[in-house]
Amino acid sequence: MKKTQKVLNELLVQIFDDIVQIEEKTLKHGALSDLSVTEMHTLEAIGMYTQRTMSEVAQDLKITVGTLTTAINKLIKKDYVSRKRIEEDRRVVLVELTKRGKLAYRLHEKFHNDMITATIDGLSESEEDVLISSLEKLNVFFKAKNELIK
Repeated sequence: MKKTQKVLNELLVQIFDDIVQIEEKTLKHGALSDLSVTEMHTLEAIGMYTQRTMSEVAQDLKITVGTLTTAINKLIKKDYVSRKRIEEDRRVVLVELTKRGKLAYRLHEKFHNDMITATIDGLSESEEDVLISSLEKLNVFFKAKNELIK
């Protein structure tokens, strides 16, 4: 393995691990200590401003509606999410973030914004373009691998 490949591999593995650990530690020791990273990502999938159907959220998270129902039940008990059925079709269940859920969303969003700001701070526009292009290639690779695993 070439030096560049080795360094990139080590960096990507370390960055992934660091992001997961920082998210876990931030949640565990912060104002949102009752949330797991998975629950936080569920809140993120629901979104800040609109009601969404359980099917839409499950599809975005690539999980079944049954699995999502279990997660939503926990988030309702913790007062991060509210749920209701629509009158026109009682089969359709809508979820939305509560005030507490929106706070969690904003704090998580700030972490990600800070991470991106630190990543591009000091880069020229052409360096930003190279970074974006490289990450897009990596994203395509991961999506292709993910499709093969299904």
